[in-house]
Amino acid sequence: MSKINRILDVIAALRHPETGCPWDLQQDFASIAPYTLEEAYEVTDAIERGNMKDLKEELGDLLLQVVFHARIAEEAALFSFDDVVDAISDKMIRRHPHVFGDGTADNADAVRKSWEEIKAEEKAAKSKTAADALSDSLMNDIPLTLPGLSRAVKMQNRAARIGFDWPDIEPVFDKLHEEIDEVRAAITSGAQDAMEDEVGDLLFVVANIARHLKIDPEKAVRRTNGKFIARFKHVETLAAQSGKDDLTLEELEAFWQSAKKAEKAAR
Repeated sequence: MSKINRILDVIAALRHPETGCPWDLQQDFASIAPYTLEEAYEVTDAIERGNMKDLKEELGDLLLQVVFHARIAEEAALFSFDDVVDAISDKMIRRHPHVFGDGTADNADAVRKSWEEIKAEEKAAKSKTAADALSDSLMNDIPLTLPGLSRAVKMQNRAARIGFDWPDIEPVFDKLHEEIDEVRAAITSGAQDAMEDEVGDLLFVVANIARHLKIDPEKAVRRTNGKFIARFKHVETLAAQSGKDDLTLEELEAFWQSAKKAEKAAR
């Protein structure tokens, strides 16, 4: 018996209308969607920490989400887990003609280009009517639930397909300075909506810089968050050792610089 059948049977038992778990029986696609997203982030976190024991566990948690969604769909006579497996298997075979067909791809860039071309053909094939074709856009299938910076990069990559992109990074820096000035102007105006708009524009340009440098902005900010936490804990330790209840900003900054020096020394 395939190991996958074990988790399929477990979820089926949890969803049994008479003997199942009350909590599991209450769930639907929408209610478990946040858990699905959370588990994907926890997989990423385990990878970035290099913890393979945690990665094994988190991959299992993510697989549980796929099985759970498929079970709900099967109960509603929409599709089954086998349909999910077939769909992704067919897609992977179709998008890798250099492995499963007579296509060629000598490097990763060629594979990526071929993948995008096949994906675009699949998308075009889904447009059954003239109205569908007119309403079609490169932006239409970018998930709203993606983290903001990741979605920004995906949008920028889509726009670049038709040449709507700067040829190199220098003009992006010019745009960055322009957006910083506009943030300052919005602050001067005191209009909250304007400030939110301009800060959003600034972050969008920062995402574009990351894209041109082939850096994942979400990964970069998670890395910075990790550094901040480690340094702040160092600051907290030094603050506690100082015995003072009311430290000045200058004193805290000195502790922060000490944290940075300790971090460099540990490398």
